[in-house]
Formats: sequence, structure tokens, C-alpha cells
Amino acid sequence: MRMMIMFDLPTYSLQDMREYRRFRKFLIENGFFMMQESIYTKLLLNGASATIMSKQVRKAVPKDGLVQMLVVTEKQFAGMELLTGELNSTYENSDKRYIEL
Repeated sequence: MRMMIMFDLPTYSLQDMREYRRFRKFLIENGFFMMQESIYTKLLLNGASATIMSKQVRKAVPKDGLVQMLVVTEKQFAGMELLTGELNSTYENSDKRYIEL
């Protein structure tokens, strides 16, 4: 499963910037990686882990702005079409196992 977090947060005041940085830092520390500007995604093992992570994300959401969450299966995520730009083929964006010896 993949969890996608899409957000549009205000950055007008110092407090807004602080909340933006705090939320972004939360996502990165919890294993999300930036797929696109303000769109972060994380690979999850199953529905139970998706439920746990969604509760954690809900607690970390800033009070202002727009934050959306979408959970899709790996098959649905793999069906995403690239319409323009270049494909980023880093190992973080793959469900293949990475072993470093």
C-alpha cells in the first residue's frame, strides 16, 4: 500500500513557516519521501500499518492550510501515468528490497 500526503500550507508569518517546517520534518522522519513539491508518499506493509500511520499524520497536521491523505494499493500506484517530466528511478520509490552488505 502507498500513503500519499498532499498539502498546501500558508507561509505568510513566522509561525506559519514554523508549522510548515515542523509538518514537513514529521513526514520525513516517519519515512515519507518527496514525490513532488508538497506531495509526499510512503510505502506501507498492510492496512493495519496504514491505519496507525493515518492516526499519527492526523495528530501532526497544522491547524491552518489544506492537507489531504490518500491510501492506494501498490498496483494502483504502479498504474500512475507519467505525462510530462522525467521518471525518478531512485530505490526509495520502489517496492523492491534494497540490501547493502
